Amino acid sequence: MTTTLLGTTGSPHSARHRSLSTRDPDRAHSYVEEAFAEHRLMVDRSSRLRFRLDTAEAQSVTVGRMAYGTRIRIAGPEMRDCYHVNLLVSGKCTVAQNGTTSTFSADRGVSGVVFGPDTPVFIDWSEDCSQYHLKLPRAAFEAHAARLAGHSSAAPIDFNLTFSLGTSAGRSLLSSVTHYYSQLACEGGLATMPQVQRELESALMTQVLMVAQSNLTPRLFRDVPLRSETGVSAIIDYVDQNAAEELTIEGLAARAGTTARSLQTAFRKAVDMSPTEYIRHVRLGRARQDLLAGDAGSVSEIAQRWQFHHLGRFAESYRRRYGETPSRTLRTGGRGRGA
Repeated sequence: MTTTLLGTTGSPHSARHRSLSTRDPDRAHSYVEEAFAEHRLMVDRSSRLRFRLDTAEAQSVTVGRMAYGTRIRIAGPEMRDCYHVNLLVSGKCTVAQNGTTSTFSADRGVSGVVFGPDTPVFIDWSEDCSQYHLKLPRAAFEAHAARLAGHSSAAPIDFNLTFSLGTSAGRSLLSSVTHYYSQLACEGGLATMPQVQRELESALMTQVLMVAQSNLTPRLFRDVPLRSETGVSAIIDYVDQNAAEELTIEGLAARAGTTARSLQTAFRKAVDMSPTEYIRHVRLGRARQDLLAGDAGSVSEIAQRWQFHHLGRFAESYRRRYGETPSRTLRTGGRGRGA
């Protein structure tokens, strides 16, 4: 038997990153229960377990990558307080919940699964199976879904069991999960910053809802035009006046009384940008004004003030737009330059 705890990092204000590699089925079982959910692990004791789980736990989302190195089966009771999303990276998997059973492999279009919180689950993994996992707290996820769908109160979400990662939206979800995990696992990464964590978690929950079919799908994809041209103008004014605050597409859509999809369309028509692009455009302009003033703080302080939490990416975006680095603007001040 070999058990190796590869590392534990984190603080109350950042993600907690943990890794375990073991050949002990009991250790693997207890570790997965601690990270995700209660379950019963069935593994052939004569087989050679090569378990590895890397997890990163933030305030609202736990993300991990797991492999057992041998065929295993998992049976679990209802999870009650969370939804669980698996994204197949390699191998084959059979899953069952609420009377539905599906078998899929990583080289086929259907390679994602959402387990709801209210009924037992069953999973059968092949020897070469490897998956990303998302644990989404029920209260936060259902509240987020309600805001997106324009509902006044949260309610359980009835997902189809499996969904495709073969579409562009599915590939984007897998890419986002991979990126989010890498940022949580990296010391000092973007996702260790509370405000950035909230934005990334919000985006992940939105992507799951838009990619995996559920009872909310028709509502999420409905077209709800803004009531008038002044509707998008009001949201543009709101962004202009609150660019230093935390802004999300979901929050702006709720303020406009529309859906995120319809808000995207309205912004494209009004300013030829998505809401996210427009927010970044305004914030870059405000940062430049502060840099030109010369007395509004350091480059890092100004970037943070305008919600740019990754200094390298801020500098690159700034250089592409203004043809010089933020530090050069700060050094030379407003001599001969406009805002």
